[in-house]
Amino acid sequence: MKNILTYVSLISAILLIIVVLFQNQGSGLGAGFGGDSNFYRSKRGIENVLFISTIVLAVIFFGSLLGGIIVKG
Repeated sequence: MKNILTYVSLISAILLIIVVLFQNQGSGLGAGFGGDSNFYRSKRGIENVLFISTIVLAVIFFGSLLGGIIVKG
């Protein structure tokens, strides 16, 4: 069981890194300091899919880590 959780956390971590890198912000730090006027806009298409998959992968990643801690103890 512990090996399965290790593999799940490893794979989800790699996928999470890839998905976060695919997200295109395009404006750098300028948006954080008021340089981007399109900050509040709706996500569409692949941008929405990447956003939702980031949330799902983060939940899977943290769940597998938490499960590994519980199984270990």
